[in-house]
Amino acid sequence: MKKLLAGCAFVLASVVTLAQNPIICDRYTSDPAPYVHGDTLYLFVDHDEDVTENNFFTMKDWLLYSTVDMVNWTYRGTPLTGETFNAWAKTDNDCWASQCVERNGKWYWYVTATVKNGGYPGIGVAVADHPAGPYKDAINHPIVQGWGKIDPTVIIDGTRAYLFYGNNALWYARLSNNMTSISGSEIEVNTKNETYFGPFKGYNDDQTPKTNFEEASWIYKRNGKYYLEYAAGGVPEHWAYSTADRIIGPWTYQGKIMGTADNSFTIHGGSVEYKGHYYLFYHNGKLPNGGGYKRSTCVEEYTPNEDGSIPFIEATTTGVSPLQTLDPYELQEAETINQCQGVKCMGDYTGCYVTNISSGDYIKVRNVDFGDAGAQSFTAKVKADRTCTMYIRLTKTGTARGTVTIEPTNGEWQEVKCDLRTPITGTQSIFFTFSGSGASLFDFDSWQFSQAPMAIEDTPASTSNAQPEATYNLSGLPINTPLPNTIKVVQGRKVLE
Repeated sequence: MKKLLAGCAFVLASVVTLAQNPIICDRYTSDPAPYVHGDTLYLFVDHDEDVTENNFFTMKDWLLYSTVDMVNWTYRGTPLTGETFNAWAKTDNDCWASQCVERNGKWYWYVTATVKNGGYPGIGVAVADHPAGPYKDAINHPIVQGWGKIDPTVIIDGTRAYLFYGNNALWYARLSNNMTSISGSEIEVNTKNETYFGPFKGYNDDQTPKTNFEEASWIYKRNGKYYLEYAAGGVPEHWAYSTADRIIGPWTYQGKIMGTADNSFTIHGGSVEYKGHYYLFYHNGKLPNGGGYKRSTCVEEYTPNEDGSIPFIEATTTGVSPLQTLDPYELQEAETINQCQGVKCMGDYTGCYVTNISSGDYIKVRNVDFGDAGAQSFTAKVKADRTCTMYIRLTKTGTARGTVTIEPTNGEWQEVKCDLRTPITGTQSIFFTFSGSGASLFDFDSWQFSQAPMAIEDTPASTSNAQPEATYNLSGLPINTPLPNTIKVVQGRKVLE
């Protein structure tokens, strides 16, 4: 994650190295909203700033990540900021919970922000052609506004779409076909008066009100039944759910899904099915220096019961297992990360990269399949202001299997290469570690391994400015040709133009 304070020591670094939760480590991410589109799971999140202002939520933009394997997450940029909604919202803070969905080739990102000259919240919507943007405010005013009108969640049910939202009360409204306005009027959902069971009127056996809806509604449909997950129980919140046979209810409380979040008085997330697996996303405050105003996204896998009910899910540090391996012989983005320390991801829909790299920082990439023959050389695309070194290891402090010396690149992206001391075979976790004098040693854009040694791929074998004979990598580009700076997004994934 980003340097939190000058001289800050990551006292939990060794724990974070072993753990898989939280899943995003280069900054604080809260209120995760997963969305499956094709082969990719997109994760739209809020962003708690490193420095909390006025002892309250300090949130100035929204972020996007994606995965295809559930363990390595690719930063896709910061597609929305408060400035996106400057026609009606405060622009310096209050970029609160959101959800993004795709319909008819357009991406609609519903967000909570504070209305100018009102002080109460409103729900706006931005639209784009790609999940990573660029986005624009679709209507230049909120869809709904007023006290308690926060935490939007959207369901597309056949030909109709519905928007649910609320704090301490829950409302829903049908969205017009354009997805940017309300059709008809909003309706309040009954979250209080349900059939009771237990020893005290209006209470469960644990003495909490039966439903006790708080906020953070998350709606979806599975096997013909509607599920409404939400934060419940007051503060600190736990995660609960109700079900209905119709989108309009009535809703029947089903129970708790997860207890209170570690080191956080809020919990917010939602369930999603991806590649035949079921996942619950949520946030806690477990990154170093985290807490109730510095929250981080986590994920757990679960199996629904035979009757469709959701079991109680324990929060863990181990997280989930990978769904597939990562191919090191294909060009990989440096911002595809399992765990990290110190570094920060930057960029937008035109291209992202890793920056803020200092000596002692690391990037971990999990479940990398080198095969039986193994890798013998390595290439990275970097931009450096000073001489520094990148090491390739199989554990954070293990023997370096490769060492890349990086010289100043005069503000240009350049390729640097090295042969590995011994081939890397099998399925491994890879650690990139760094050393050098000073902060922000270099920027790191992409990497790729090769099964051939550098002496074969490049003649002569060198990391200098010598121009070797061109051979071609798996991206179809000469291995000695700097990769282009222009990157476009196709189905949410960056490809070279």
